[in-house]
Amino acid sequence: MSRPRKALINLADTPYYHCVSRCVRRAYLCGKDEITGKSYEHRRQWVEDRLLFLAEVFCVDVCAYAVMSNHTHVVLRINKQKADALSVKDIIRRWHRLYKGMLLSQRYIDPAQCNSLTEAEIETVTSLAEIYRQRLYDISWFMRLLNEFIARRANKEDECTGHFWEGRFKSQALLDEASLAACMAYVDLNPVRACLADKPETSAHTSIQKRIKAARSNRQPEQLLPLAGNPSNNMPDGLPFRVEDYIQLVELSGRHFHPGRNGKIDDSASPILLRVGLEQCDWNKMVTGIETAFKSSVSVQKSTNQRKKHAGSG
Repeated sequence: MSRPRKALINLADTPYYHCVSRCVRRAYLCGKDEITGKSYEHRRQWVEDRLLFLAEVFCVDVCAYAVMSNHTHVVLRINKQKADALSVKDIIRRWHRLYKGMLLSQRYIDPAQCNSLTEAEIETVTSLAEIYRQRLYDISWFMRLLNEFIARRANKEDECTGHFWEGRFKSQALLDEASLAACMAYVDLNPVRACLADKPETSAHTSIQKRIKAARSNRQPEQLLPLAGNPSNNMPDGLPFRVEDYIQLVELSGRHFHPGRNGKIDDSASPILLRVGLEQCDWNKMVTGIETAFKSSVSVQKSTNQRKKHAGSG
């Protein structure tokens, strides 16, 4: 029996979650329909643009993503601390980037009208902002505004109505750093495994390609949660991995066969840092069963327990 969403997403356990949305139709979300010959490749950019736009508005950070032909993968971090630090006006302005909002909230952020609000009106806006604040770090709201936008746009293009996605998105909690790294690499390697790309740096509409492009200029993508380095008390806010270590992790993982998947990085390919021109990069200037072996959460302990269980039944 499936568990309720509120039981799957719990900040007390972890702020990191892997979310997957699958298309319900025979016609692809992206890719090419072999029956009609129609290409839907342009929709990949729709998804990527909308995802990164929502990352700017929400207090939900994007760690990794991959836009596939009939599904999407995202690894997200809930940033409640950031949401709690926002002022009422900051919250209203962010929410108005998503919705037009109430006339009262529009007046509140309008310099020409804000001073004319009564005490009761200000209290109403403040209460409203607290509702918006909670939504701004809610993964369900984040995924809803991603998937609904794509569904409406695709339905309009296809001149049809009805469900576009296969129910609600699937969510997995990533309970430790090893699981986080493994899941991010899994997501970034999806196009390689599906034979849509032969190397991570040629995997279009993925976070790994965006990170590699930025790394060539000794920077990190502004719209993604940065790779901040080794965990420590004074580590900048970000993912607890160094950029070069994570890129090499993706490369190493991609050189191994994945059960049930044909795609892999060719053994004859030169090392990734050499291929993409990062072997001399000044890094100091830059601050296999994810879906099948695990259900609602991922952790090293779960993996160990499963391995012991299989060994005992052999």
